[in-house]
Amino acid sequence: MFDTLYECFWSERLWLPVGLTWADLEDKEGRVYAKASHLYVTLPYALAFLLIRYLFERWIATPLAVSAGIKQRIYLKAEENSVLEFYYATQCRNPAQADIDGLSKKSSLSTRQVERWFRRRRRQDRPGILKKFTEASWRFVFYLSAFIGGMVALHDKEWLYDTREVWTGFPKQTMLESQYWYYVLEMSFYGCLLFSVAFDVKRKDFKEQIIHHLATLVLLSFSWCANYIRVGTLVMLIHDASDVLLESAKLFNYAKWEKTCKTLFVLFAIVFMVTRLIIFPFWLIHCTWVYPVLYYPAFFGYYFFNTMLVVLLCLHIFWAYLILRMIRKFMFGTLTKDERSDNEEEDGDESSSTQDEVEQRHKPAGPLVADKYDENGGTRSLSPPENICWSKTVC
Repeated sequence: MFDTLYECFWSERLWLPVGLTWADLEDKEGRVYAKASHLYVTLPYALAFLLIRYLFERWIATPLAVSAGIKQRIYLKAEENSVLEFYYATQCRNPAQADIDGLSKKSSLSTRQVERWFRRRRRQDRPGILKKFTEASWRFVFYLSAFIGGMVALHDKEWLYDTREVWTGFPKQTMLESQYWYYVLEMSFYGCLLFSVAFDVKRKDFKEQIIHHLATLVLLSFSWCANYIRVGTLVMLIHDASDVLLESAKLFNYAKWEKTCKTLFVLFAIVFMVTRLIIFPFWLIHCTWVYPVLYYPAFFGYYFFNTMLVVLLCLHIFWAYLILRMIRKFMFGTLTKDERSDNEEEDGDESSSTQDEVEQRHKPAGPLVADKYDENGGTRSLSPPENICWSKTVC
């Protein structure tokens, strides 16, 4: 049974054009080809990225945030209550009034105390600005390194300037060492993002991010095995450019460098629109949709590959819509928060607090207690979309 499924999955008719076999992609005549077994190395590399990220955020990003005046806000913890905690974890984080009344009876607390408990509990789970800064720092360093590495690897390649060259001699195109490391490190990084999604800051487009990461890994794996490596490196390169600007804009936003943040965000929006909505569909998808059939008949992998690229293009359009909404609000002076941030109540609800809570809030704070931020932990100014395309849409 397993052998049958294995043979069906690796059927040459699914992966390769008619007339080609896996024997044609065996190393010979000085040519080296990508192999599926090479992808196993991305798993330990992804775990290594998790360790590197932890060390980077703790020993580099956090001190950098402190030097930039970014502090961790301390919230009062909700008192232990098994009834309310069970409801919070299994049912809803923001219960309706009818549910609050029922919980009040079960927990022997007043409705006001139940409301206060849920407010505090939600604040405990709210990511602080320090966490956002360290996450953005890590992504910025990787995207910048990947963009520079991609430029070094591709600046002298003819297919960077003429997309027709992507298919010259396909599929018998030898894999370069720079292409190997470009792919392996990018895939390892996406694997790291997928592993860390459980404890990273969550946004409204959480599902879109998961789809994006999975689609990216699927397309990377397919393009690797089918030797679509040239076009894969091109797509990775153009996406790195906008990702660098996005993460840098976030960093300056968290540090309250508003003018710099706004400038970088405008540059990001321009580069995003050009690379994701113009170059990606009209150059690269055109390259994968039109040119291949000039060299070989269309096959299943051809349709699968291009369909997945179109799915990712739809995600680009979704994120472009959010960016344009932010720009519109920015121009009319109504933008106060990230379009992708979850709505929450204001931190300060002192009218409903006990006197002890009020006194606790106004006690002199330690060095890690933050100044007043907006309800989403950021300054009340232009705030870039938090995780728009954390990862690049790559094939």
